[in-house]
Amino acid sequence: MSDYGVIFPLWRDTAGPTWRAYTRHAFVEGLGDGSLPRPSFLSYLVQDYIFLIHFSRAWALAVTKADSVAEMRICAATVNALINEEIQLHIETCAAAGLSEKMLFEAEEAPENLAYTRYVMDRGHAGDLLDLLATLAPCVMGYGEIGVRLGAQSVETPYRSWIDTYASPDYQQVCVDVGALIDTVVARTLGVDPVRNPRWSGLCASFTKATALEIDFWQLGFEAK
Repeated sequence: MSDYGVIFPLWRDTAGPTWRAYTRHAFVEGLGDGSLPRPSFLSYLVQDYIFLIHFSRAWALAVTKADSVAEMRICAATVNALINEEIQLHIETCAAAGLSEKMLFEAEEAPENLAYTRYVMDRGHAGDLLDLLATLAPCVMGYGEIGVRLGAQSVETPYRSWIDTYASPDYQQVCVDVGALIDTVVARTLGVDPVRNPRWSGLCASFTKATALEIDFWQLGFEAK
């Protein structure tokens, strides 16, 4: 089990079977054993390219919600990782399949993509930094956990570069840093016993909802022809 701070494991536990359905989805398992059809992977990359643009904007919003320069640095570093590393992986992989970045940018956004990204942005605009982090965490930490698990498997798969991206020390450090950020913001906002704070159940619900929207996103790619 990954070590991404104190609060994230509590949120993950409250999500229960929803978390496992996300991180062990058939799409994920197909990446790990190489059985995922290539068209499904490419369809996912196209939608995920669009998703990462909105996700970058959400993390940029987190910069404006932060209460300290240290928090701003973590949020800004995450924006950099999304724009200059994750998105670049998508561009390179799709280019090899004949899909240009222009084609990615102009692709139609799927309803599942709209639902997820707009939910995150809505919670961010309506609430504070903690509300936003509760909806951002499932993607950041979930991909980190998936990367570590699949990266440890000695299986030949054409999706090794994708797996290696999220298993890499650089991405794992992003997860550690975001986990520390969440812990800091929770301590400042909810106090020393956050579970007893009236806001706790709502934050857990937001985390679980974002996790469920991740499942829909995997399914979108899995069902692509």
